[in-house]
Amino acid sequence: MDAGHDWLAEDLAVDAFLSGAGHDLADLRARLQVAVADDPIDVIVQPTMGRRKSLLVADMDSTMIGQECVDELADLVGLREHVAAITERAMRGEVDFESALKERVALLEGVTLAQIETLLTRITLTPGGRQLVRTMRANGAHTALVSGGFTQFTEPVAARLGFQETRANLLEIADGALTGAVVAPVLGREAKRAALVELREQQGLPRDATLAIGDGANDLDMLREAGLGVAFHAKPKVAQAAAARIEHADLTALLYAQGYRREEFVE
Repeated sequence: MDAGHDWLAEDLAVDAFLSGAGHDLADLRARLQVAVADDPIDVIVQPTMGRRKSLLVADMDSTMIGQECVDELADLVGLREHVAAITERAMRGEVDFESALKERVALLEGVTLAQIETLLTRITLTPGGRQLVRTMRANGAHTALVSGGFTQFTEPVAARLGFQETRANLLEIADGALTGAVVAPVLGREAKRAALVELREQQGLPRDATLAIGDGANDLDMLREAGLGVAFHAKPKVAQAAAARIEHADLTALLYAQGYRREEFVE
């Protein structure tokens, strides 16, 4: 059994190679994570073959952006603290996502489209997101933003980041304001997984050629369905269940995980 390494970015990202057959990747991953537990180091263990992916499916809230959009909307009506508590429980998997979404949206009745437009200026992109999307696209991958959030946010965010398509929930609007309802069907946990499968089949790709990233409990099925499913700064339940997790680095870590060198990034 031979070992070696290759720096993808000096003092920042390194490939460590372990040759030979019969490795238990889950066991190796667990032992390495214990070994670096006291250091700000992320470890992803995977086969070298097929590591560059041809489909990226990403969550939006607290993954590709720094906010939970429903909480930001709640701030407009003075209910941020109340709504954020429900959001946290939903993302931890403590309450049903669909019922929690409907409960929160009902509190947003009366928020105007003009207020939403203003709110969009407060949305911040997660560091590394543009490089991730644009580098994968430049190398032939298809990219999709699939969110349990709302199209009023996903569409402008997808445009800023360079995603080719987006799927999300639609807020019902009447007379230029939110009615407090979500247009059916709700895009939740199962719908995210189904979107990944549909996109994979549309692109004619095997499962191993797909990459998914998310942080909440409603992302878990999608992460498990992907060839490489990454929990990104995720809730404990999600981080524990995912095959790969990023807890310290930004989104460029997903490029390093695919073997891209820093000089290959598209800004």
